[in-house]
Amino acid sequence: MPTLNGAVVLITGANGGLGTHFVHQALERGATKVYAAARNPRDWNDDRIIPLVLDVTSPESIAAATDIANDVTIVINNAGASNGSSVLGDLAAARELFETNFWGALAVTNAFSPALKTSRGTVLNVLSVLSWLGIGDAYSATKAALWQATNTQRIKLAPEGVHVAGLHLGYADTPMTKGVDAPKLDPADVVRSAYDGIEAGSYEILADELSIQVKAGLAAPIEALYPQLAGARA
Repeated sequence: MPTLNGAVVLITGANGGLGTHFVHQALERGATKVYAAARNPRDWNDDRIIPLVLDVTSPESIAAATDIANDVTIVINNAGASNGSSVLGDLAAARELFETNFWGALAVTNAFSPALKTSRGTVLNVLSVLSWLGIGDAYSATKAALWQATNTQRIKLAPEGVHVAGLHLGYADTPMTKGVDAPKLDPADVVRSAYDGIEAGSYEILADELSIQVKAGLAAPIEALYPQLAGARA
């Protein structure tokens, strides 16, 4: 089974939200080194934490990061964005969102795959309950695309000894959800569930009851998932 004890972990989007908890809890579970990656990394005042410049939308930045963090055993694709964009109308902002949430995550995994194959390591893609619900518009689309790519990654990388897991969660109390008026999860609990799932060898980690319910409802008629469709064509 994958383990955090003795691991070398790289976390994208490490500066805030879930990222800070991913950094600290990795060390609590015995990781020997954590690369805390961000566009503008901060000082962590801990020799075990290596601040790493990483812009997931920049091939040059990713290449430079792989040269430094070539000993990783776990990669956590946590970097993400939300810009309120839509799949309807002007698509410029939606394309920009895909660069971070979808293409960026794929590029990071591809770049670190050689190191992960050597270490028989782990990839965790931070997804969302909105991977299965279109109410998040373009954001939902990016997470749905990454969910399907995660399925492909785990099939393709499993023979190489790399374990690929996906984390689904509802709204967590992070800067990204500051304007959301809804119950929110404690990010520390979400990360705890994520690491528990990694160490249990889970492929799919559902961090809250909402994610469990929505996943279970995917086989139901579409109107059950989207009650607003009832009578829409009347």
